[in-house]
Amino acid sequence: MYGYEKLRCEKCTDGLSAEALAFLPPEVTLHSLVAVATGHRRGVVLQCFEAAMGEMESAENSYIIRPNFQHKFRAAPVKECIKSILKEELGNKQYVAEEVPQLTRFLSETIKDKLKEMGFDRYKMVVQAVIGEQRGEGVKMAARCFWDADTDNYAEYVFTNDYLFCVVAAFGCFYY
Repeated sequence: MYGYEKLRCEKCTDGLSAEALAFLPPEVTLHSLVAVATGHRRGVVLQCFEAAMGEMESAENSYIIRPNFQHKFRAAPVKECIKSILKEELGNKQYVAEEVPQLTRFLSETIKDKLKEMGFDRYKMVVQAVIGEQRGEGVKMAARCFWDADTDNYAEYVFTNDYLFCVVAAFGCFYY
């Protein structure tokens, strides 16, 4: 497509095959690609790489398979975030069945937005909120997920007042 097989390195004067280009990142310059792909002697390859590294803005690996320790999804701060939002929004609110669908949607979106602001890079946030009337009855909830136990996690919080209960579960799943 670009005629790679005809391109030549000015210093090394050897051609570069199109197959060799397929394995190298796009940030690397033509000069460094030619030097690597043609297998020149060590001194020329080092010169070519030094020239390429000076021309590249960022040579960091973008294929992160694990989150940084600081950006890992932790249940304790997430639970505190959920707790503060629920106490603020539901404080002395009474249960009104017609308002519950909009309220659960609002709470879920608000919590998800706050969690995104907490800096969990490359995490998909899923927030589930359930609101019910407080009648003294018991309620059991369960969730089942297939995930990576090293990177993914969840936090949940149960809020109750005299009129209603609210159960919120926030799941953080790392994007590979």
